[in-house]
Amino acid sequence: MPAQNHEVFVICAANAIAPGDAKAFSLWKIDDAGETRPFPIVVARKNAAEFFSYVNVCPHAGVWLNVGDGRFLDSEGAFLQCGRHGAKFEIDSGLCVDGTCKGASLEPVAVAIIGGDVCICGVSLVEEDSFPDPFDDDDDTMEITICPD
Repeated sequence: MPAQNHEVFVICAANAIAPGDAKAFSLWKIDDAGETRPFPIVVARKNAAEFFSYVNVCPHAGVWLNVGDGRFLDSEGAFLQCGRHGAKFEIDSGLCVDGTCKGASLEPVAVAIIGGDVCICGVSLVEEDSFPDPFDDDDDTMEITICPD
């Protein structure tokens, strides 16, 4: 059984995400092999007290959820929605309830509110002033930019 990671990283102030809204964060994590990889997440604030976080990748085709108009929530603010395929996900569970990946789930990221800050837990993040260059010869990660139609 792998050792549990109890690291906590501040992502933003809790009041930076309004109730009924969600924001994207482009982070870098250190994987099990010790390599640095992009780690895009979305943090959704369902109401005044409930925050949920997921890896920002639609399980249908591996694209960011916030393509298109850049928003995460459907027009009623009731579901996270894939901007490319329209799949809808429950905010509190990440379960796809409508769309091409119905029954699949977003990958959860443990989140806690500590001292008024949104923090993620259990992930080793890169703590540097600048992030690694994804085009460095030592990094075989491919960066892909998705431009809305």
